[in-house]
Amino acid sequence: MLQAGSFHTLQVIKLVDFGIYLLFNDEEILMPKRFIPDGIQEGDTIDAFIYHDNEGRLIATTQEPYGEVGDIVLLEVADKTKQGAFLKWGIMKDLFLPLSQQRSVIRVGGKYLVYIYVDEQTGRVAASEYISRHLDNENLTVQEGEEVDLTVWRKTDIGFAVVINGVHEGLVHSNELFQDLTIGQQLSGYVKSIQADNKINVSLGKKGYQRIESEVDKVWRLLQENNGYLPYHDKSTPEEIYDYFKMSKKAFKMAIGALYKQRKISFTKTGIKAAD
Repeated sequence: MLQAGSFHTLQVIKLVDFGIYLLFNDEEILMPKRFIPDGIQEGDTIDAFIYHDNEGRLIATTQEPYGEVGDIVLLEVADKTKQGAFLKWGIMKDLFLPLSQQRSVIRVGGKYLVYIYVDEQTGRVAASEYISRHLDNENLTVQEGEEVDLTVWRKTDIGFAVVINGVHEGLVHSNELFQDLTIGQQLSGYVKSIQADNKINVSLGKKGYQRIESEVDKVWRLLQENNGYLPYHDKSTPEEIYDYFKMSKKAFKMAIGALYKQRKISFTKTGIKAAD
């Protein structure tokens, strides 16, 4: 079945003045002339994104949208009506966010995190702010220690809710945050723990020594770039550490501890110094 809101590889069956026709089973789908790659011929295949035009007809394009069906993405509002809002989708047609699928006070120019889906009644692609309906924490596909892709979803009283691999809901606790997060931001992290009720706690960055090793390298590089001395040590405040190194104080202490064990640095009253 040809699903609107997704890419499909289709064959060119007809060239006309205003575009080309692509074949899916017995259905012909128009790709307007302005989207056609140079040199296309009958019999060629082409990767095309399929969507409905304003008349409800299926249209093909080589433009790349900001998201496909099943994706969770941050989109900007282009316009709004009594029936809903229209989101900039990255293609000629805007994506509809029905009033029934809105949770926020929508304003033109604002950006909102939405799930892209196919409406069962109309068959058309639409957006929803009710992201939790499309997440599944009953059947987990991740395990503790696994590195994952994260999308910042919403702020909570104890941290930030995130979407894990586009499938599960997780939480980054406030006491583990050492950077500002914005809704829709894409990050890498790892599963720190999974509770009995399948609630997932995640941390940003890489797990364990891989993460610390990269921070060791960063501290050492900054030392080399500053003539072998940095005015930071284990008494520096977390804010001072983060402002300069963009890492937590805990990670910084582990990094300088590793460098000290390697005899690469020594400690002074005011900072750390590269060993002679």
